[in-house]
Amino acid sequence: MKVVVGLSGGVDSSVAAYLLQQQGHEVIALFMRNWNDASVTLEDECPWIEDSNDALLVAQKLGIPFQVIDMSELYKERIVDYMFNEYKNGRTPNPDVLCNREVKFDVFMKTALSLGAEKVATGHYAQVNSTIDENGKEIFHLLAGKDDNKDQSYFLCQLSQEQLSKSLFPIGNITKPEVREIAKKLNLATAEKKDSQGLCFIGKVSLPTFLQQQLKPKEGEIVEIFNDFEPYHQEKPEFSSKLEELDFLSAKIIYKKSDGKVIGKHQGAHYFTIGQSKGLGIGGHKESCFMISRDMKENLIFVGEGRNFPGLFRKALKIENTDIHWVREDLKLKNGETLEVSARIRYRQPLEKSTLFQFEEGLFIEFENPQSAIAEGQFAAWYDGEELLGSGVIS
Repeated sequence: MKVVVGLSGGVDSSVAAYLLQQQGHEVIALFMRNWNDASVTLEDECPWIEDSNDALLVAQKLGIPFQVIDMSELYKERIVDYMFNEYKNGRTPNPDVLCNREVKFDVFMKTALSLGAEKVATGHYAQVNSTIDENGKEIFHLLAGKDDNKDQSYFLCQLSQEQLSKSLFPIGNITKPEVREIAKKLNLATAEKKDSQGLCFIGKVSLPTFLQQQLKPKEGEIVEIFNDFEPYHQEKPEFSSKLEELDFLSAKIIYKKSDGKVIGKHQGAHYFTIGQSKGLGIGGHKESCFMISRDMKENLIFVGEGRNFPGLFRKALKIENTDIHWVREDLKLKNGETLEVSARIRYRQPLEKSTLFQFEEGLFIEFENPQSAIAEGQFAAWYDGEELLGSGVIS
């Protein structure tokens, strides 16, 4: 089978290419050049030049064709501009999820298939298989990677059945140490290379520096809210319906400056996200302060002291109907239906027992235990065991 592998210049995609070759496939390597501006990356990071050189060395070592495709304009339009817009509006985007949906498994995949490939492979720690339903239709299943520490199924939570049907994840059934060992035995250039950090295909960046390209600094005040804030101690009201209860549980508390005490200044509410403690420059507290909310109109940041501060937690979240995505389209809920699942709201977070509720007003996820730092714009993903069923943007 002719397979195009997205060779990123890292050890994971390098070993993925080797394993495909060992399985007897005709392998072609494509490197995506997605970013040209090194001015925002941190010192000693030269993302795409170094990565493309490493990818070329791996391709040469394996004896497979190698090509660089420039997708920087598309990446800026679909990922970077989206990020700027989300932060500007006080939301927290996940560029890695978007990069997979909009770039790797969309335009990149179409480019690969136009070269005559039957499948596209990446170095993700995830698995895909398929079954045939009672109507004879093939259903594709997105499964967690074998390595619990590296499972990347969350980043693939927006993929469709069509995209999964063309996808291969050759390292999904092995662990990271095993991947390193294979690379060392082959003496691949990427064997000892550190895992990439930061934004997908851009590298390690200072996020405020990156955002300052378009979002200008704007001084505002940091307001501390205290444990005795009245709404934290109010009794839960009586509800006439489950929808009314979920609306209450998923609602954000709206804070005002007069609810707390001004304890410092910041350079722009759009540079921070819910649950953040680093970079706030707050001292004089026994425990770290965490951002619990922000007022974009007034440019205010609200913080609370300690990881267990009540304002950090919510028991439910809502996803607008337009933002719901079912990987397993056949399991899509109808209005009034519920489904017991496990869910997470960020990468590496342990799966949490929860229930989906579909209403005409939107989809709600109610967690068994309150969740910390639920941020608008992030993706919530839900699973049945090892299988990722769907996802959506938190509203």
